[in-house]
Amino acid sequence: MTLPEPAPGHAGEQASEHAPEHADIETSSDAYAGRFAGPVGDFLLERQNRVILDLLAPVLQPGARVLELGGGHAQVAPALIRAGYSVTVVGSADVCRARLDRLRQSDPASLPPERFEYRTADLFDLPFPDRSFAAVVSVRLLAHVEDWQRLLAEMCRVARRAVVNDYSDTRSFNRFYDLFFEWKRSREGNTRPFRCFRPGEPAAACARHGFGRPREVRQLFVPMVVHRVLKSVPASRALEAGSRIAGLTRWLGSPVVLRVERQGETAS
Repeated sequence: MTLPEPAPGHAGEQASEHAPEHADIETSSDAYAGRFAGPVGDFLLERQNRVILDLLAPVLQPGARVLELGGGHAQVAPALIRAGYSVTVVGSADVCRARLDRLRQSDPASLPPERFEYRTADLFDLPFPDRSFAAVVSVRLLAHVEDWQRLLAEMCRVARRAVVNDYSDTRSFNRFYDLFFEWKRSREGNTRPFRCFRPGEPAAACARHGFGRPREVRQLFVPMVVHRVLKSVPASRALEAGSRIAGLTRWLGSPVVLRVERQGETAS
C-alpha cells in the first residue's frame, strides 16, 4: 500500500467506497516486533503503555471490556489485562493472531482465556453492536490506513465510554519527514510511509460522532529511531526527562496518544 505524502490536508479526504485494509498485518509481524526488541524497546513500550493506562483509568471501572483494534503486535493487550480489564483484540486477517497465540502458549497468565479473546474481522465494519465495549484502543494503526476517518467512526460506534488511539503529529520532528525518511528506513529496515496529522485533527473527526473532551499526551520528544540508534536506556531516559522538564515534549512530542469521551456518559 502506498500512502500519500504526510502533508497537512491530504489526510482529510475519505475514500468514496470502502475497501478492506490490512495495515495491521505488518505491525503484527515478528519483523516489526524486532523494532521494539531489547531494553530500549522495553523503554519505549513502557512509556506507551503507561500513557494509555493513565488515560483509561479516570474513565473506566475495573473489569471493563476493552476492544483493541490491530493489536496483533501483542504490545498493549497484556498491559490492559494486568490493569484489570477484559480485552478483545481484532485483527484484519488470521495471520495477525500469531504473536498473541505464541504469547498465550509461553505465558498463559498474560492473556487468560476468561479475560481475553481474539477475533478476525474487517476493522472498518466490526461485528459488534453499538456501544459494545467500554473503550476502544488502537496504536500504530491510524497513521497507516487510508480511510482513517471511517476507522475512527467505527471505533466511536462500538465504544460506550472512550476511544484511545495514537497518531503522528506535524508539530514535531515529523515536520522533517521528507528529509529524514530514507535515513530512518536505513536504520530500521522496515519503516513504512505514514500519515501525519495536524494537531487536533483526529479529535475533530471523533467530535462528529459525539465524542469530545479530548485529552492528549505527547509520548516522546526525541524520535524513536534516535533512541534505537543510541541503544542506551540511561541516555534515552535522560533525554526524555530533560525534554519533559524543558516543556519540549508537551509542545513538540510525538506520537500523540489521544483520548476522547462520549458526551453524556459516565465512568463504566
